[in-house]
Amino acid sequence: MATHFDAIVVGSGIGGLSFALNLANRGHSVAIVTKKTSSESNTNWAQGGIACVTDQADDFQSHVQDTLTAGDGLCDLEVVRHIIEAGPARVAELIAWGVEFENCTDGRPDLGREGGHSKRRILHARDMTGRAIESALLRAIARQPKVTMLEHHLAVDLLTNAKLGGCQVGSADDRVYGLHVLNTQVGRVETLAAFTVILATGGMGQVYQFTTNPDIATGDGIAMAYRAGAEVRDMEMVQFHPTALKAPDGSRALISEAVRGEGAILRDLSGRAFMKDFHPLGDLAPRDIVARAIDSVMKRDGSPHVLLDATQVAQGHLPERFPHIYETCRKAGFDLATQPIPVVPAAHYLCGGVATDLQGQTTIRGLFAVGEVACTGLHGANRLASNSLLEAVVLAHDGALAAEADIRQAHRPALPLPAWVDGSAGDPDERVVLTHNWDELRRTMWDYVGIVRSTKRLQRARTRIGTLADEVREYYWNFRVEPRLLELRNLIQVADLIIDCALQRHESRGLHFTLDYPGKLPAARHTSVRRPQSRP
Repeated sequence: MATHFDAIVVGSGIGGLSFALNLANRGHSVAIVTKKTSSESNTNWAQGGIACVTDQADDFQSHVQDTLTAGDGLCDLEVVRHIIEAGPARVAELIAWGVEFENCTDGRPDLGREGGHSKRRILHARDMTGRAIESALLRAIARQPKVTMLEHHLAVDLLTNAKLGGCQVGSADDRVYGLHVLNTQVGRVETLAAFTVILATGGMGQVYQFTTNPDIATGDGIAMAYRAGAEVRDMEMVQFHPTALKAPDGSRALISEAVRGEGAILRDLSGRAFMKDFHPLGDLAPRDIVARAIDSVMKRDGSPHVLLDATQVAQGHLPERFPHIYETCRKAGFDLATQPIPVVPAAHYLCGGVATDLQGQTTIRGLFAVGEVACTGLHGANRLASNSLLEAVVLAHDGALAAEADIRQAHRPALPLPAWVDGSAGDPDERVVLTHNWDELRRTMWDYVGIVRSTKRLQRARTRIGTLADEVREYYWNFRVEPRLLELRNLIQVADLIIDCALQRHESRGLHFTLDYPGKLPAARHTSVRRPQSRP
């Protein structure tokens, strides 16, 4: 028996929570499905802030141009203008929901600057902006009786008209009717029904060996949308954050671009500042350029890392401006205020994803995507720092308006939604297979589908990941599902999509750099993948 809601939001970051609030405040019943606790999201890890024009010295056109420059020709101008111009109203809405950004002593916003921005326009809550937004939105959700929070529920797959046998995958008659979710606390798959499903599952950084993302970032929404027949776009555009702290234990921790915005300098191991060799903006160049520059210097010198020197910007305020980053470095044995720290690039953000329009609508009716899981056309080939939170909150607002209209027009399916059937599947007896395949996948992607690529490397990765896909597919059908299996299944699907799109792009643009096609084509085009109708 399915449980019915007007809308189901999968994910509990800024996009999902604000989408849910917008719908619930209009009187609709909403379920938020989150695979761990409600506060565990990519938003909670966002350090830098939210980019928005709020100062008289700034203007929309400047922000638009900075975004287009970073996006390297692949941005959709209409989308860029709309999101940036809608930003101030949506930021005001966040403040009304209880988000507190830092202000100067005179009451004006304390605006930061990050790479690629020509002006100071980053609203922040010190270096824990994501956590401040997440906490405020969760408090607002708790006060809204129309929202049901389903923690420890992991989405398995979407239920669509095509899956019910009502039409072909990818046809105009296809629409979403709900999804299956695994209640991880009791180990049971449940059926949830809704005319509108919003994917807000965040990113896929765990597909790489080294990432700034939390362990929940397993590409679940992208994989589910692709399996359901939605268009997926520009998956090769994976942003590697230039500066992740390389801790002695081998772990990686994000060091926000805002630290360089306050004057920190990248140096090689001899102490020489090198970014001016690669771009006129030096340490504040767009992220793709900085990440490749660091990769180049490391390979040139045979060094395991470069150095981020923030000592000249300390001036007694660095621990106050960046308390979380400062404490992270201290716990790893480094004093950010008095010594350069070792940094390396790490997988950070996906600029591609499920293709949507300006309202977050995907190519399947009733299915929306918002945040990092979506590809709207804002980021193009390289995301401008701190544009992601802005995109999420704008699309959540506009998407809720479109979703409300869809909810009112939709009709129940002719057939009841199917319950999940385990059949003769038994409990997994060789979980070591999952651990081994998980590790092999992430190493393969790091070695062959990283910052610098080649056709041969991509083909090698495709062969290895194809073998992993076969093994996990067999495992999936023969054993009862569990979180680790579902996440690995999704990561393998995402890895295949990244490689597919990377092989389509015969040029080097933005975040995609390939040795076989180092030049740039005259016109920028999106890469696109949809599940073939013949594929089961």
